Amino acid sequence: MRSGDDKVNILLVDDQPGKLLTYEAILGDLGENLIKANSGAEALQHLLKKEIAVVLVDVCMPTLDGFELASLIRQHPRCQKTAIIFISAVASSSLDRIKGYQSGAVDYVSVPVEPELLRARVSVFAICIARPKRWSA
Repeated sequence: MRSGDDKVNILLVDDQPGKLLTYEAILGDLGENLIKANSGAEALQHLLKKEIAVVLVDVCMPTLDGFELASLIRQHPRCQKTAIIFISAVASSSLDRIKGYQSGAVDYVSVPVEPELLRARVSVFAICIARPKRWSA
């Protein structure tokens, strides 16, 4: 287990509280700081206050969807290297995936989620982006 200073922040964004709890349970074993947001607007507030390494975001949310949120994240200079991973049960066609990558995503995960694969994906992006010196020796 890492100390609080050595942990990276992972932002989980979904308008459905049950899904946030599921992602929290899946990613809890990583030992990182998991921050939950129930909307795109709440996610932006967290991003302005904290350094976030990875954002796991639902594509289909009311008011501000995942694509719009990703575009806003990419506009902020401090968030240029933040890894954005989309997750969707509905918008999972090739065109949706292309739109996701064009809006700044580094990965696109379809539901149902395989817990081991999601943990591995988030872990790789958290380490590569937030702690790159550990990869070069």
